[in-house]
Amino acid sequence: MTEHKTIATHSGSFHADDVFGVGVLMAVFPSHTLVRSRQEALIDAADFAVDVGGIWDTARGRFDHHQRGFDGARPAREVNGEPAAGVGYASAGLVWSVHGAAYVQALAASVGAPLDADAVAETVQSLDDSLVQYLDIVDTGQGNVAPGIFGLSALIAQLNTGWMEEQGLTASAKAELQDSRFREAVAITRKFLDRAILKQISKLRSLDIVRRAPRLMDGRVLHLQEGGMPWSQVVVQEMPDVRFVIYPDSEGEQYQVKTVPVAHGSFVARLDLPKTWAGLRNQELAAVTGVPDSVFCHSNLFIGGARSMEGALRLAALALG
Repeated sequence: MTEHKTIATHSGSFHADDVFGVGVLMAVFPSHTLVRSRQEALIDAADFAVDVGGIWDTARGRFDHHQRGFDGARPAREVNGEPAAGVGYASAGLVWSVHGAAYVQALAASVGAPLDADAVAETVQSLDDSLVQYLDIVDTGQGNVAPGIFGLSALIAQLNTGWMEEQGLTASAKAELQDSRFREAVAITRKFLDRAILKQISKLRSLDIVRRAPRLMDGRVLHLQEGGMPWSQVVVQEMPDVRFVIYPDSEGEQYQVKTVPVAHGSFVARLDLPKTWAGLRNQELAAVTGVPDSVFCHSNLFIGGARSMEGALRLAALALG
């Protein structure tokens, strides 16, 4: 997107939804001018108006939700088998629904991992489900999803200037400081967004690798040749016989034996490591297991390891019984 664009949002204090929406547009249109103002003439003249202007019209680049009668919301969905209204939009969701795909495509291309249309759509929806809708929920008062300053919306709000910082500043100096903080908030928000997208891309690209990985010990142990690869969801959904996954750790100094959860995100395993191993390390674990290069077993029995692949396989065999 090489055409120069002007992106307008309101001046003064900012919130996560305008920070997020502007940040997405700034990335999709790298050649841009940012205008933070409440002057109608400047807003009307901009190519995009985010969280200001009183208009929702995506064809005109208008992404506000404060106007009377606004009822924009995500499609209805099911919650626990029952129909439920979709989450209402704030400016973050309005911008993401239109420009999220371009943002994802650009980021994927920049890391040499281009995605097809289906993967882009899945990534956009995944980020809306896990992040963007919650920014909208907080901004519109639909709920307090993270009390205190625990959530991203509250943390972004901390970057606003306070009265002590503003004492003695002229109006122009105050505006300059606020604009500087806004850009800082955009940079931080985009960093989190980018990392979340890259993790989703990593998961999508790892699916076939995980599916093709060798299964050992009558299909009960999956061997991944690379560590750090997302595997839980596909193993849980598609490999009911797998009990343990073996892979090298990130530093390449040991092989880890990881239990498989009963459901994606669950802390309950299909099969725990033996209770007698809990919390043991090195020689203590080796004495109990008979595996000389044993390294550790977590006290909660969900992961253990040995220095060699052979050692990890012996631990897995013992755990299977």
